[in-house]
Amino acid sequence: MTEQKISPVTPEQPIVQPPEFDPEDEYRPEPEPEPLPPAWMDGSFRIGIHTSIAGNYLNALESARKLGCNALQIFSASPRMWQGGSARIPDVDAQAFRVRREELRLGPLVIHANYLINLASEQRMLQTRSIQAFHDEIVRAMALGADFLVVHPGARGEATTEQAISTIVESVKQASKRAPMGGLRILIENTAGMGTAVGARLEEVAEILASLRNLPVGACLDTAHLFAAGYDIKSEGGLASTIGQIDGAIGLENVPVIHLNDSKIPLGGRVDRHEHIGKGKIGAAAFARILRHPRFGTAAPEGLTGRVFVAETPIDDPGDDRRNVARLWELAGLQEQAPAAEKGFSMLTAALQKKISIHRKAEKKRSAATETQRTPKRAAKKARTKKGGARKSSARQKRG
Repeated sequence: MTEQKISPVTPEQPIVQPPEFDPEDEYRPEPEPEPLPPAWMDGSFRIGIHTSIAGNYLNALESARKLGCNALQIFSASPRMWQGGSARIPDVDAQAFRVRREELRLGPLVIHANYLINLASEQRMLQTRSIQAFHDEIVRAMALGADFLVVHPGARGEATTEQAISTIVESVKQASKRAPMGGLRILIENTAGMGTAVGARLEEVAEILASLRNLPVGACLDTAHLFAAGYDIKSEGGLASTIGQIDGAIGLENVPVIHLNDSKIPLGGRVDRHEHIGKGKIGAAAFARILRHPRFGTAAPEGLTGRVFVAETPIDDPGDDRRNVARLWELAGLQEQAPAAEKGFSMLTAALQKKISIHRKAEKKRSAATETQRTPKRAAKKARTKKGGARKSSARQKRG
């Protein structure tokens, strides 16, 4: 039998015509998702304190946590020294700080600028130095992921207030050039009115902000400064009046940071001296009214989401910092919602207090020694002046 070969049958495949090109089919990348708002923008109450960066930037975060805060303020460098070079923060340190802060859910982060900066200075050299220093503050604030950078307007010297405000505005503009701001906002802080300081009147702060409207700016109001400048925030009626003035001049929506400090100075004293919460001339009852006032709140519609209250109170004894933070939560009526503080923790340890005390005694002794050295010279100068005056008098008598 002859074997037959059977060829496999292949079904006919239909011929498919390629579709015409449709421009709508072209690949389009998905847009980047909108970034989620930070945790501190959830409408919750935010209370912080100024914490030290001594040793390491991370120490400031840990101190805030241990003191029972959910926000904080720091210096980005020494506040009483001009920084050599640009004093940039190493990338590894900045990144570690940002990561740890996110882990602790602390915010907002407020940075206070160097005290030596005088944006209003009429002395060209000091103004130039201040502009550079403030530019460096912006760069460091951006590196750390700060939300707000607070700066004092400065002192006008012999200039008029109008001239000083113009200088401040120009200084801020120059400092912020070539400094990508990102989410950072510059806040002009009101002053107590010492000497020729600009910004004691709310209208002066408002004028600065109006001239900087093309930049991300706002105001930081300090309770001790307001009180010393003559704004009666102690009484119920005075607080209502002050809130009205703030709203009319600046707009409460432009005040995301409030420094809560009691005052050693009476109303209108025009001197900046901070006191522990409830132990100064403003008093505990006034702070309770401020913290519970809906217009100063942290939630819409009357308050401002993300607003933070920051204490800059003195630390005379170990534990003062922790007690002031606890007092603020208590006066706000939110002690049950406050983050747990670490029992016994303070930025001022007994050892550090002893070291500071020794340093102060040594400084006092040096000052006394210097004054003793000057006294004989002053006495001799006074004697020479008196003797010279006597000779002139005698000569006049003889001529007469």
